Amino acid sequence: MRKKTAVLLSATLVAAAGIGLAAATFRSGHESVLRVANQKGQVKAMMIASGVLDGAPYTVEWSEFPAAQPLLEAVGGGAADLGLAADAPFIFAYQSRSPVKAIAVQAPANQAAQALAILVKTASPIRTPRDLVGKSIATTRGSIGHHLLLQALERANIPADKVRVTLLPPGDAKAAFDSGAIDAWATWTPYTNVAIKEGARVVVDAKDYGLPLYIDIAHADSIAPKRALLADFLKREAQAVAWARAHPDQFAQVLAKETGLPLDIARASFDRSNRVSRPIDAGIIAHEQAITQRFQKAGLTDGKRDVAQAFDTSFADNH
Repeated sequence: MRKKTAVLLSATLVAAAGIGLAAATFRSGHESVLRVANQKGQVKAMMIASGVLDGAPYTVEWSEFPAAQPLLEAVGGGAADLGLAADAPFIFAYQSRSPVKAIAVQAPANQAAQALAILVKTASPIRTPRDLVGKSIATTRGSIGHHLLLQALERANIPADKVRVTLLPPGDAKAAFDSGAIDAWATWTPYTNVAIKEGARVVVDAKDYGLPLYIDIAHADSIAPKRALLADFLKREAQAVAWARAHPDQFAQVLAKETGLPLDIARASFDRSNRVSRPIDAGIIAHEQAITQRFQKAGLTDGKRDVAQAFDTSFADNH
């Protein structure tokens, strides 16, 4: 990552930012760069469209990822300080001993259809989760799609080893789905939007299971030295989310430009991922514990790390 010269910011300049950094303002010698991992335009597009980063007394260096797994690898590996991902991949990474911490939580504003789903081709004989037995389903390891598949099998009392799971990144999964190399695909917006537009059919919809939470995830070692930057970014992110909710069409235009998605797909993607801040409470931790147990039962993690320790609640007043 390109280094930038650290700058001395006075109390006057911090106040002028209009958003109020934490009391521990930047000091000479403190690198004023926040490295943010971004998934498919999500956070970056909101921040750009809303203009909330204008005047920020630090530089944001963005890195782009097609899915949560490589994003979390970047954050866990120390290549990024912060990134937003859904709860299942976060807890999967945490239980895989990644040095990551959840510092803020967002929940979907509504139970939107087709935001996360198991898809099949229109002519497929698969109609219910029971029909998935013996079939091949593509998803990304530890993803919300992977977790949805486990939930669907659990509800239908089907052991996880009764289906053939093909672990692929989204781009490769789409190619396999389009070619007929797999029977079904467990994925999320905007991939669901594109596939459905091209004729895919939903077999399992996450709106019937409770949509996933979204989590701001920091590298554990970035929290202390970059606390002021992280706290400020969370405030600006909350403003950006509120702005996007009030200006969905303007946001969709920026999202389309950032990701290359058609405008109608970008607009539908927002409708299916519109979210609001949630406090980190016992309910959130219990929800993540249930995900841990599901992955553990499927033999994907040992689930030995304390889920409560995955959360840093010290940023609670910053969003």
